[in-house]
Amino acid sequence: MTDILDIARRQVLDEGRGLDAAQTLQVLTLPDDRVADALALAHEVRMRWCGPEVEVEGIVSLKTGGCPEDCHFCSQSGQFTSPVRSVWLNIPELVEAAKETAKTGATEFCIVAAVRGPDERLMSQVRDGVKAINDAVEINIACSLGMLTQDQVDELAAMGVHRYNHNLETARSHFPNVVTTHSWEERWDTLRMVKEAGMEVCCGGIVGMGETVEQRAEFAAQLAELDPDEVPLNFLAPRPGTPFAGYPVVEGTEALKTIAAFRLALPRTILRYAGGREVTLGDLGTRDGMLGGVNAIIVGNYLTTLGRPAEQDLDLLTELQMPIKALSKTL
Repeated sequence: MTDILDIARRQVLDEGRGLDAAQTLQVLTLPDDRVADALALAHEVRMRWCGPEVEVEGIVSLKTGGCPEDCHFCSQSGQFTSPVRSVWLNIPELVEAAKETAKTGATEFCIVAAVRGPDERLMSQVRDGVKAINDAVEINIACSLGMLTQDQVDELAAMGVHRYNHNLETARSHFPNVVTTHSWEERWDTLRMVKEAGMEVCCGGIVGMGETVEQRAEFAAQLAELDPDEVPLNFLAPRPGTPFAGYPVVEGTEALKTIAAFRLALPRTILRYAGGREVTLGDLGTRDGMLGGVNAIIVGNYLTTLGRPAEQDLDLLTELQMPIKALSKTL
């Protein structure tokens, strides 16, 4: 039987064609002593099809907590008992956060709201926030505001929002075990409208929510079908008060296999380290992932969890001689 990494070298590295679900599963189930080989190949793929640059992003929550949806991993759901309270950020605070993000060398600043989808109050706040940020600092603005109507998609595109984030979270077959208040298809519809409107699409998910390894491979193939510009890869950091509070943290070796597999399934995509990497991988694993296919990173804190200090990540990029992507309004 031909080795999957030999197949990947020809198909992905040489030809630029990502692995399909069955092939991705073979990478995800490689023995642990092959992980270094998989990461090395994934790094070659990243360098060939994406280049050495790393995209740095900061995120801030415009509206935190009180979300009506029941995403079982999320402490911002109003349906669960968790320590997260509902708060709104004002426009000066939003602008200050954007300025601080830009100082790190980041080119993306993402405005996030814990909602099913934006109402008129939120759209008005975003409208004012985007204008105020654009007037104060040069940085690409992304948004993550839940599920959208066509009119809302068109309005965000007209505002000049550079990229829209809406995660599918997990494989279609596993989604009903994670969320029951809306469907995977509803999320897909929003992403389709965003893509058709000309905004860049950011779509990823969370590893470690009880899915099988087969479903991880399924998820990678579904993301490849969507062909997003960016895939944020999160690892579950179980939150108190949520249905997934007792789930185990993904083991480091398993997380690194996932990083390599997703890069080999998505050779041209921005693959971003997102939440959970600190507890799953630590400093050494974070380094291994940067040398194993990851080419973007969120610096600083996440929405409800603490990240590493931005300086640590920036120092790591310097050490690895990976240049930070310069600001550009287009890919």
